[in-house]
This record gives sequence, structure tokens and C-alpha cells, in this order.
Amino acid sequence: MPQAGHPTLAPGARTRHTGRPHLGRLMSGSDPQVPHRALITGCAMMATLMQVLDSAIANVALPYMQGSLSATQDEITWVLTSYVIAAAIMTAPVGWLAVRFGRKRLFILCLAGFTAFSMMCGAAQTLMQMVLFRVGQGVCGAALVPLSQATMLDIYPFHKRAYAMAIFSSGVMLGPIMGPTLGGYLTYMYNWRYVFYVNLPFGILAIIGLAIFLPNSDPKRELRFDWWGFSVLALGVGSLQMMLDRGQLLDWFSSREIIVYATLAGLGLYLFIVHMLTARRPFLDPALFRDRNFVASVSMGFFVAMVMLATSALLAPYLQVLADYPVYDAGVALAPRGFGTMFAMFVASTLSARVDSRKIMAVGLVVLGLALHSMSRWTPDITETRMMLTLIVQGFAIGLIFNPMTVVAFVTLPARLRGDATAMQALGRNMGQAIGISVTTFTLERSAQAMHADMAGRITPFDRVLQGAGAVSHYLNPATTHGAALLNQAIDRQAQIIAYNNDFYAMTFIVVPPLLLLLLMRRSRPAPERAPAE
Repeated sequence: MPQAGHPTLAPGARTRHTGRPHLGRLMSGSDPQVPHRALITGCAMMATLMQVLDSAIANVALPYMQGSLSATQDEITWVLTSYVIAAAIMTAPVGWLAVRFGRKRLFILCLAGFTAFSMMCGAAQTLMQMVLFRVGQGVCGAALVPLSQATMLDIYPFHKRAYAMAIFSSGVMLGPIMGPTLGGYLTYMYNWRYVFYVNLPFGILAIIGLAIFLPNSDPKRELRFDWWGFSVLALGVGSLQMMLDRGQLLDWFSSREIIVYATLAGLGLYLFIVHMLTARRPFLDPALFRDRNFVASVSMGFFVAMVMLATSALLAPYLQVLADYPVYDAGVALAPRGFGTMFAMFVASTLSARVDSRKIMAVGLVVLGLALHSMSRWTPDITETRMMLTLIVQGFAIGLIFNPMTVVAFVTLPARLRGDATAMQALGRNMGQAIGISVTTFTLERSAQAMHADMAGRITPFDRVLQGAGAVSHYLNPATTHGAALLNQAIDRQAQIIAYNNDFYAMTFIVVPPLLLLLLMRRSRPAPERAPAE
């Protein structure tokens, strides 16, 4: 009998009622000509884009929601936090749920739930309603990306898998880029509620397409859920997300609340690891973490995700506050990075047939480090052309890394572990993004404070600029209220510029651990995909 979380589908099996190809046949690799592959891909990518887009699209509309829902600045952040925590907790059990209830059934159910909760979010009248609906949206949306990835891995043969992952990765990358721009446009032209209503037509189309064209898989009703394993993992992941989300607001470990979150996160993750290694039928199969390629790829994805989202989070306020870009222009200026990423993914998928994937990733990591180092020398008066070229190079580097990294993760992994593997890969990316934003935000604020104090301490009444008789010394005279305010504003601006440069410079070294992880990866033939006999 198969263990919990292990998708074992008999090759060549057919559905009992429809006669359409069974998912087990696709997993066996014996039927590379999957009917309606393009339509299934389109529906899966529509679901992926909806979920990824929704994690970023609401950020721009928060100030407008705050007024409509009568919420404080601290309370309105729960609109984002509730979604992120619910999605993080529910990502891990996606593989087990897909086997227990059938991937097609779970996919359609989660997509329908995500679409319905999106409409409820748009219609919410109170903050409590909004938070509850966002939790439901996160619970349903957690499965969309892993299920889309697992579906595409199954419907494409091995020699086309790099191309399939290029399509999938483009959808994952496009969301954070399009989200702020689309959210700002919908909020400005219509209403913040349309940020959620926009999901309705795409959700309906994807549901209909999956219901008609996605092959069936039989549910394994005999499987039993590992409640203890899930509970301790949920405790660890949820507490870690809370710590990262509220740490900057509460001054990190000077707050008892953050210490409690950190303790619960460490305890939950420790108990989960012990349980996984000692239980008879654990929540996740330990064989998943014995595969060197998978572990190295997930770890590398964690570091790349830190850079990917953190740079976007830093650049948006950098352009708007320091470079005086309007909101819409800032979104347009950041778009070239996404195009560079998508182009690189298809280049990498083509090269992977002739070049070792590890070499492609190594080139991407080195180029990414050089691009980040170049950004550490930016000033707000940088030309738009130079800025866009640097962002295109950075996006191209991320694409060279992300596509082969996603493919290598599954090269030596048995097909029965794909459901759990895609869920863990998504969880690793999400945690990397959360940690990346928290760390860079923390270091940015502390570095700006330190630079401000250092520069302010060097300004004295004996400074030649302040002793002169010109307009500068008159307007920046610290002896007057107006002059002191202007001088403080100038110092604060310079301190922020230096702090941003320090953040980008620190991110340069994030590429070092992934380069070392390449040494652990091995190039091998794909693992046999025949399902074991039941």
C-alpha cells in the first residue's frame, strides 16, 4: 500500500466514465502526445498568474482600502499578512491532498474557491470580513502554483520539460512585475474593489478549461492524514511568517511578541523534522530530502527568491521617493526586468539540450552578482536608459538561473514524489521572498539611521559651507527653524541613498551560497517514472 503523500498512479489506466487519458499514463511517459496540451497549459498558467498576481496586486490599493474599511495603518496590513500566512501554511500538504482527492478535483475546487473568495474580498464591508476572506483566498490559492507545475511536468515529455518550465516560470515571474502596475491602474481608473473582481473572468475560463481537458486521476481514499506532522509544520511556518511580518514594526527581538514567534517557529520546525525522520508514515517522505538535486535546487531557489522580490520591494520606493518618479512611471521602469527574465528562460530551455544546466546557472549567478554590484553605485539622477539596461541584465540573469534550476530539481526525483516536491519548492520560494523583504527592509532602515547620525554629527557651526555669505548658508542655517529642517531633509536624503547602496551591495554576496550549491548537483538521466505496483 502506498504511503501518505506518494502519488502512485498505474500507467496506462483510463478513467471509468470518460475514456480520456488517465494521469498515470501521462506520468509514465509512455504517451508524449497529450491531447489538448496547449489548452491545459493555458489554463494552468492562468491559475498560476492569478495566484501570483494576487499576492502583489493588493499592495497598491491598501491606502484606499484603509479609508473604506475604517482601519488603522497597523490593522490594514492584516489584509496582506492574513493571505501570506494562510498560503504558507497550506502549501506543504498540497501533494498529499492531490493524491487523496485527485489532482483534477483538487485543482478545480481550489480554483473555484480562490475565485469565489476574490469576489467576497471585493464586496467586503468591514476589516474583519476582508481578513477572513483573504484567509480563504490564501488557503485556496496555496495549491494553484504547485498543482500547475506538477501538471506541466506530467503532460510534457522529459526532452520538452525545460520548455515547459520556461512557460511556468514566466508566469511566476510575471505576477510580481505586473501586480503593482495593474493594481495601481485598476484602483486609479475604477475602484480598489476591482483589484479582486479582475479574477472572475480568468477564474471561470480556467475552471471550464481544466474541467474539460485535464486528464483525471483516481483519488486514494485509503490514505490517512498526518495531523501531527501538519500541525507542527503549520506552527513553525506560521510563526516564522508572523515574526518576519511584524518584526520591523515591533523592533524585532526587543519585543516579547517577536521572541515568542521565534521560539514557536524554531520549536515547530524542530518537531516537524524529528517527526518526519522517526514516524512510520510521515507528512512528507524523507526520500524527498535524500535527493541531492532537489535539496540543492530548493535551497538555491530560496536564495534567488530573496533577491528577486527584495530588489522589487526596494526599487519601487527608491524611484518614487528619491528619484521623483510617478507611481505609474515607476512601474513601467521596472517592467524591463520581467521581459529580460522571460527571454532568458526560453534561451536557457534551448541551451539546456546542449549545455550542462549547472554551467548555465553559474553564468546566471555571476551576472546577477555583477548587476547587483552595479546597482550599489546608483544615485537618484541615474539615466533611465542605464537603469533599464541594468534591470534587463538582472532579469536575464534570474531567468538563466530559474529555468534550469526548476528542471534539475526533478531530474533524479521519482514521479511519485512530484506533488510533494512542487509544494516544497513553492514553500521554499515563498519563505525566501518573505525573509528577503524583511532582512533588506530592516538593514535599509538601520543603515539610514546610522548614516544620518554619522553625517549629522560631522556638521558644526564651523563648517565652511555654513559660514559663507551665499544662499546655501542662508537657507541651511541650523540656527533657524527653517534652515535646520532643510538641512535635516538634505542629510536624510543622502543617508537613504547610501542605505540603498549598502543593501544592494550586501545582496551581491547572496549569489555565493547558490554557486557553492552547484557543486552538490549532479547531471544524470531522469529517474524512471513507472509507478510501483500497488
